[in-house]
Amino acid sequence: MIPLRDANPTRRAPVVTIGLIVLCVAVFGQELLVGASGGDAALDALFRTWGAIPSRISGAFAGGGDPGSAAVGVVAGLFLHAGWLHLAGNMLFLWIFGNNVEDRLGRLSFLGFYLAGGITASLAQVWTDPTSTLPLVGASGAIAATLGAYLVLWPRARVLSLVFLGFFYQLLEVPAVILLGFWFLLQLVEGLGSLGGATAGGGVAFFAHVGGFVLGAAVGFIVRAVGPRGRPGNGVATAGPTLSGGG
Repeated sequence: MIPLRDANPTRRAPVVTIGLIVLCVAVFGQELLVGASGGDAALDALFRTWGAIPSRISGAFAGGGDPGSAAVGVVAGLFLHAGWLHLAGNMLFLWIFGNNVEDRLGRLSFLGFYLAGGITASLAQVWTDPTSTLPLVGASGAIAATLGAYLVLWPRARVLSLVFLGFFYQLLEVPAVILLGFWFLLQLVEGLGSLGGATAGGGVAFFAHVGGFVLGAAVGFIVRAVGPRGRPGNGVATAGPTLSGGG
């Protein structure tokens, strides 16, 4: 299932969500320039300099590495992407689901939540493979946190999705709890299946997705328990003056 838009309106322009998308696209543009001028070797050096490398991070925790470079990699790696499809898929999910979470949390809180989700996601992947020297890049861990919060806050929101049935496809409105629940289950199953194997170049850091999603869901439950910020937390999209945002 590929989500296309949701039927969950927002009241404010998703400034932070748009800013994150613009920043990721701008960084990817820089990656293209590096690759064009220096080839794959230069691009690999870029990823190894600015990406989150598990062995570097675990070494920093053990007191035998450079905490500064490890910390920079954890944050900077969230804005790097390994290719067009990697970037496009992440930005599509961020655009559809990020605007509502930003609207609910508030702009600065959402930015902090997004970064915390990405950091938690990277650490979850490091925990499963602490000796790996392959850089972790991409916003998917932070976006997974956004998906977890969205599922908890709006489980019944309808998401127009492209559903593939063998060689055929159909456009269907799918409840967020089914779409995102299935996505999380897939990440968990694939992650468990990948234990003991390398998250090689071109591979997927499934436990980063799992870790980010769990953190996001936990934050979603806390937000529901504490009370709404600007919008009701009953899991149903509300009517009123809105902006289209991601949907």
